[in-house]
Amino acid sequence: MSERPTVFPHGLKCPRLMALLFCCLPLAPVQAMEVDELIRHIDRLWRGETSHASMSMTVKTRRYERNMSMEAWSRGKDYSLVVIREPVKDRGIATLKVEENIWNYLPKINRVTKVPSSMMSGSWMGSHFTNDDLVRESTFEEDYDSTLSYEGQRDGRMIYEMTALPKPNAPVVWGKVVMLIEQQTLAPYRALYYDEEGELVRTLTFDMLQQIGERVVPMRMSLQPEDKPDESTVIRYHDIEFGVPLETAFFSLQSLKQRR
Repeated sequence: MSERPTVFPHGLKCPRLMALLFCCLPLAPVQAMEVDELIRHIDRLWRGETSHASMSMTVKTRRYERNMSMEAWSRGKDYSLVVIREPVKDRGIATLKVEENIWNYLPKINRVTKVPSSMMSGSWMGSHFTNDDLVRESTFEEDYDSTLSYEGQRDGRMIYEMTALPKPNAPVVWGKVVMLIEQQTLAPYRALYYDEEGELVRTLTFDMLQQIGERVVPMRMSLQPEDKPDESTVIRYHDIEFGVPLETAFFSLQSLKQRR
């Protein structure tokens, strides 16, 4: 007569063995997600249908360090307004986007200038962020072909790695963007930007996660240029609200001047 194996609670034949097997298994993804869903989520993460935010920016270069506070509004991807509140000498300087048009307003001379498309990759207010970064003119959904280049565990966390290559004739400056996203929160924690030759140009790090409604939003973005390791620009969101009542008429040249 054969010996019957000992059966433990819940039908497990050997708790220690089963525990060991579970420890050796890779962590399961928190949630499966198609790349199109992920792209739309990232494109809308700080924007929503409408948004209103207050933030600060610290710029460190070899020659100077400066701090600014700003207020920003957005409606979808086609409308945005950013106004500098501090320091006093820059108060009222603003950048407005209405569909394909972008303007800067200089209150000291009461002048509005249109930003040409050739200047979208230029520095905004002496920072390492570009005009395109500020108003989010380009989007992953419209300007890049994106794929999930990795899905699994890395550095102790479950992640999605999204690799984005520019679509033909897309008005973007990057040859490739690699975005690393936590699966549990769907919040990005690092983005790597490459030029057309495949050289890493800059690294954008996201942290200070905060639950806002149904989304988890990184409240700090730190930009590090690859060729200037001693320089950086950090944007810190102090408050951001989604779903605020904002009509398209709010984003006008008249509003650009009034918001100073």
